Amino acid sequence: MLKIGISACFFHADPQRLVFKGKTLQYVEQEMAHWVMQEDAMALMIPSPDGDSRRSGSRVTVGDYARELDGLVLMGGSDMWPGHYGEEPMKPQWNGDRVRDEYETELARAFVARGKPVFGVCRGLQVLNVAFGGSLLQDITTLQPNSLAHRNADLYDRHFHAVEFVPGTRLAQLYPGSARATVNSVHHQGIKSLARDFVVEARCPDDQLIEAVRWRGPSFVAAVQWHPEFHRPAEQGVIDDAPILKDFMDAASAARVA
Repeated sequence: MLKIGISACFFHADPQRLVFKGKTLQYVEQEMAHWVMQEDAMALMIPSPDGDSRRSGSRVTVGDYARELDGLVLMGGSDMWPGHYGEEPMKPQWNGDRVRDEYETELARAFVARGKPVFGVCRGLQVLNVAFGGSLLQDITTLQPNSLAHRNADLYDRHFHAVEFVPGTRLAQLYPGSARATVNSVHHQGIKSLARDFVVEARCPDDQLIEAVRWRGPSFVAAVQWHPEFHRPAEQGVIDDAPILKDFMDAASAARVA
């Protein structure tokens, strides 16, 4: 049985945000764990080994998790700190979570270094793009005012729009005969400049915002801007994300026996 690591969401005291003053929480969103488990894989949250509570006797690193697990999923969540791509936050609410950024970037690099597959979801796509040298739009509506609305707080995961697959890409191959699909949209940031050695696999046809990417390197690194774990399998009209999940799991199986 495959063992798939899921990066943790953080809830911690942050003087830049002042939203929480208690102990640090690290957690996994239930639907993400259940999505991974659809392929009969073990879903395991990877806690950050850093932080004030760490006991001095522990020597566990993210590299140890990369060695023991078969693949990594980077979850959605808070914004990234713009300083990681050389910008100042345009507004205080876009300061992001620098602590989580550094943890997930180190985690992704550890899995890539071992040739283990990495799949990014929403924020995960943005983390991978920045980790490989790209940048982000701090707020799509502000910086591209004629763009489609990519987030609706009231509708949340019930907010949808179309995506178009780029012909010839691996993602397009997973959906033969389909040029476009409908996905949820729960983000206000997106890719500004694409990281080197990445290819675009899908765009929003209404404003050309990048919706899926893949690394051209030697191991599996791919990501989507939507949340596949939020799609309801029986819901008519939305993309069937099963081929995307199987593609990732197949890569994990291949890496295990390599």
